[in-house]
Amino acid sequence: MQSTHEFELFPDHSVTQLLFKDVKNASELRKNAMEGKINGALINPSMIVNPFQVLVAANKAVHLHRIGKVKTRSLYSEIIYNFSPTNNISEAFKRFGISDSDSAVLIVLVHPTEETHHVTDVMVKVDGKQIPVEDVSKMTDTVQIKKLYKTTPQEDKCLLDAVVCRMAIKDVI
Repeated sequence: MQSTHEFELFPDHSVTQLLFKDVKNASELRKNAMEGKINGALINPSMIVNPFQVLVAANKAVHLHRIGKVKTRSLYSEIIYNFSPTNNISEAFKRFGISDSDSAVLIVLVHPTEETHHVTDVMVKVDGKQIPVEDVSKMTDTVQIKKLYKTTPQEDKCLLDAVVCRMAIKDVI
């Protein structure tokens, strides 16, 4: 159900993804995350093409956090910000964070590799049905993603590649 990957560059830490549908307490989760009661990034799964996209955003956030170059206030807000193709932080939260009315949520947690209790603590706070993380692609709003990332028709076959490239180069352009 959940997906946990060890960071190659930071082997002492892992990233865990949890996907839920039929969520009834999105507003409560969002409020708790904003107050720091949930240590995780709450992502709108309709804006995610593939779990790999999450790994890219999380890896970049952990790297920037370690070298002290984050542009947001926390590691988890940096993960949400890293999904955006632009440098507008508030726009990133609107597009990629959850809203009070959302019925699905992808939760991204960064934790020491040996510690898993943090994952369980967050899971019990969600009033919804956990589903396999790989199912996130079934929730993808392809039209919105193509519009946001300004992809070309040639990139339709490799949308994940186009999205990840735009995420990676936003700091360069």
